Amino acid sequence: MQEYTFFILTIALLTFILYRKFSFSTNKNIHNITAEEAYQLIKTKIDLIIIDVRTKQEFQTGHIPGAKSIPVAEFALRINELNKYKDTPILVHCASGGRSPATVRVLLKNNFSNIYHMKRGLSGWKYGLK
Repeated sequence: MQEYTFFILTIALLTFILYRKFSFSTNKNIHNITAEEAYQLIKTKIDLIIIDVRTKQEFQTGHIPGAKSIPVAEFALRINELNKYKDTPILVHCASGGRSPATVRVLLKNNFSNIYHMKRGLSGWKYGLK
């Protein structure tokens, strides 16, 4: 019985993980991009909003010039700060791509339509930081 329960829980967990990954990557409002693509986007999109969801301490050690710091732990509470940018391109990133998907889900839930997600975060960033 214990093996059966473990098997069922494992299958449920894998299903949940695959569902979240699949639904996140197929949403037409999300563009998963590399650091190189993000750099090109920053150079070409004048109205781009850059959101850094790392902690304030991480942000202070260096960030993409022009980025706004909204830590992932505060993001849902501060979403109203971004309401005027619902149709503006928004680039979201964290340090390695682990925290930013939660932010992307909050943006989607609040009807943002032009989201760029830097899938590996700053770990792949080879360009200058401020």
